[in-house]
Amino acid sequence: MRVLALYLPQYHAFKENNEWWGEGYTEWSAVKRAKPLFTGHIEPREPFDGVYYDLSDQTGERLKIQAEQAKKYGIYGFVFYQYYFTGHKLMERPMEILLDHPEIDLKYCISWANETWRRAWYDYNEEILMEQTYGDEEEWKEHFEYLLRFFKDERYIKQDGRPVLCIYRTGDIEALAGMKERFDEWAREAGFPGIYLIGGRTAHAADNRDLCDAYYYFEPGYSLKHDLKPFQTMQYNVMTGLRSAANSLKRLIVREKDTGDKSSMRSDMMLERRIPIDWIYGSILGRDYADNEYPGIIARWDNTPRRGYKGLVYTGASAEKFKDALCKLDKKIGTDAYVFVNAWNEWGEGAMLEPDKEEGYAYLEAVEASLRNKG
Repeated sequence: MRVLALYLPQYHAFKENNEWWGEGYTEWSAVKRAKPLFTGHIEPREPFDGVYYDLSDQTGERLKIQAEQAKKYGIYGFVFYQYYFTGHKLMERPMEILLDHPEIDLKYCISWANETWRRAWYDYNEEILMEQTYGDEEEWKEHFEYLLRFFKDERYIKQDGRPVLCIYRTGDIEALAGMKERFDEWAREAGFPGIYLIGGRTAHAADNRDLCDAYYYFEPGYSLKHDLKPFQTMQYNVMTGLRSAANSLKRLIVREKDTGDKSSMRSDMMLERRIPIDWIYGSILGRDYADNEYPGIIARWDNTPRRGYKGLVYTGASAEKFKDALCKLDKKIGTDAYVFVNAWNEWGEGAMLEPDKEEGYAYLEAVEASLRNKG
């Protein structure tokens, strides 16, 4: 199998984030202020080398370090999230810096994370920050021309000569058939056989139009929303409801006391959502995959840095379980099939292969061991 790690090109300040969340805000801001919410809950997580890196560094030094780590432990390549809104780009600099440094030995491709951005973190209402629209053929051409710079990079991942382009939510693109046709046409004009389009199977409604060349499962969202057993869903909903009710009662008591100290109230809240990671692995491994279907997997998950007690933790995660799941996937899927790991560096969601101080390189070592059939 070829292990691809989803990559978040954040960790640098930019204009829009400064306006929406405060001057100098990055993902590290959430990571640093995370708090433990139950016995044994490890927060905040800290980078193994203690460096809260800045991905806007023009030297590309951190990208070089990450590329070396990935290659050493058998990661085939990175899948960079692209945030593109009909010509308006967000968090594009890290990928452009990579393009500017051809000496960085890193295979990569792009996943267009085509969601509307909403103010959904930290108990805010879901106010729209940046709306995703798709425009017409003129806008598609502009997007393609931007992508073409990367497609021409020798390091860019290609399938049968076709640049690999992932789209997170194809179902949101009403004119996907026409867009795919134009992208293929423009790719051929640029000297490629076409585009290898991989659509995401996510927590959202399935796109049943069968317009993509292949599909990948975005985990843990897909399994959580579509593939848990009925008793697991019932148990999750009941326990979440009970914890939410308990927190509501605590909020009522605080309001009656009228202390005005919201921070103390939040620190006393219990984490409402917990799921055994074994449930997710069971769904992933119990699924049959066609030749053009690529599994996804998580190593660990804890998005409480972003969402506090309203977050979700997949409990019982360990490098050993991750290695075992990867070994079983390797035997289950076709030769050279991709496996999408969520993620290399989603620190705000606690979904990272990147080493931290608590567990070191354990999850990268698990990848290496699984590829060497040491399971």
